[in-house]
Amino acid sequence: MCTVIAIGPRASVDGSTLLSHSDSGQDSRVRKVAAQDHPPGAMAPVHWGLQNIVKPELDYFGEVIGEIAQVPHTYAYFHSAYSHLNEHQLAIAESTTSQRPELKCARGEGEQIMTVEQAMVFALQRCRRAREAVLAVGELMECHGFLSSCGDGSELLCIADPDEIWVLEIVGVGQGWRAGSGAPGAIWAARRMDADHALVVANWSILRELDLADSERFLACAHVQSYAIERGWYRPEAGRPFDWQQAYIPLPHEWATSRLWLFYADVAPTLRPWPARRLDTDRYATLDAYHQVVEPLDIYPFSVAPERKLGLDDVMAFHRSTFEGTIYDITEQPQWQVADASGHVSKSALATPFPNPDLRRLLRLTHRRPVARHFGHLSMICQLRRGLPADIAGVYWLALDNPHVSSWIPMHVGIDALHPCFSDYDPEQFSATSARWCIDFVDNLMQLAYQKALPFLLERRAGFEAELMAGWQALDLRLQNEPSETQRRALATAFAQASMASVPVFYTALRDLLITQLTHKRQG
Repeated sequence: MCTVIAIGPRASVDGSTLLSHSDSGQDSRVRKVAAQDHPPGAMAPVHWGLQNIVKPELDYFGEVIGEIAQVPHTYAYFHSAYSHLNEHQLAIAESTTSQRPELKCARGEGEQIMTVEQAMVFALQRCRRAREAVLAVGELMECHGFLSSCGDGSELLCIADPDEIWVLEIVGVGQGWRAGSGAPGAIWAARRMDADHALVVANWSILRELDLADSERFLACAHVQSYAIERGWYRPEAGRPFDWQQAYIPLPHEWATSRLWLFYADVAPTLRPWPARRLDTDRYATLDAYHQVVEPLDIYPFSVAPERKLGLDDVMAFHRSTFEGTIYDITEQPQWQVADASGHVSKSALATPFPNPDLRRLLRLTHRRPVARHFGHLSMICQLRRGLPADIAGVYWLALDNPHVSSWIPMHVGIDALHPCFSDYDPEQFSATSARWCIDFVDNLMQLAYQKALPFLLERRAGFEAELMAGWQALDLRLQNEPSETQRRALATAFAQASMASVPVFYTALRDLLITQLTHKRQG
């Protein structure tokens, strides 16, 4: 369940391009894959299961299900379940979407081999610019067939460089496709976002009308319209413009529209009268998830010029959101209200935005999908900057596990390697040296009495992140005045690794505090 936010350089506080992604892939082990040279005639393996690897071996990239021609040189990039950033500040974020049932094809129902996570890796290895990557991914999908690795879903990629952001959407061609048939193995279209705009992707398509005559802003496969006409999904004689969503995408789900509402009502509050879903006034006190305006999806734009400049803090806060203070806030449901011995009614300390299935069934809670995920695996923000040396221009911000609990750790794109604690994760074996396991321990412990635990987390994490941010800002300024690339890389790597190493230490101390605060006092 992935959320993507993109902010153009003229819409951001500091002029950088920002691209974020909350990731639900199993493999949260992040590592730096070095640039490589390849001999003539070499072939590159195509893998299955990149996003769901559970083996602890870092050199295992999943089952090989095919191969394509290798290029002479591949660029360095950061690798995880979904790979996001390369050495040239090309950034990619992913969100699984939906497609018509006729377009779905499971593995073995055709000869498609190109998953979106594998295409992301190939694009980061081979491309420098966003537009170049859009065309590269489109060609990979057409030639080798789009294979969904997330159920029957289609895929959406936001692809960015310091100057441009493109949204690329990909749907399949159904069962029975053959690689040598001459028929394309996918349908795709893309649109460039204006540089002064921002957008959100919430597991739902955001492309609508495609002005294919404007090749500066729109790109698509040659058969994007003809395929829909052949299947009866678009009738030109009706006199309506071609609409990507109407042709290829079914009806939306509420877990998409709630996030669209949260983002656009915040960054563009006067764009239109948004549905009233906040619980901060008496007027809305009786609203709940069952008594609300159901808005038409087309009130949400492809993107919008935000009414204030947006920065890292805004993106981090959105990814941490649990819809607090809105009708989607699970902790505001009346089942959490309990009376004490004197009859005073208040919210239970157990009230959590992340109830497990048993608790949801026991209390008959309405299940609402928060932006933050209790079983999340990784969230990232790519900060892409112009006018700086290549090795320090891009910054990769990572929050392992649930971003609501986790901390954001920055690293410059030119670092040599990550600290082992960010690459150490075996879901079958707890490790006190694994950053993700240490965060996950605290996340689970908080569920004993979430309302009591949250203030401890917020207070201590604020200090931890403030100290980290101050150190990073001082380092970044120093690196901008350091003429030696070798020295810059050494300093950036040392700081990034020390920052990562501090995560298990911080969360272990927080764990110990919560154990005494939540269990000892509880027994007393």
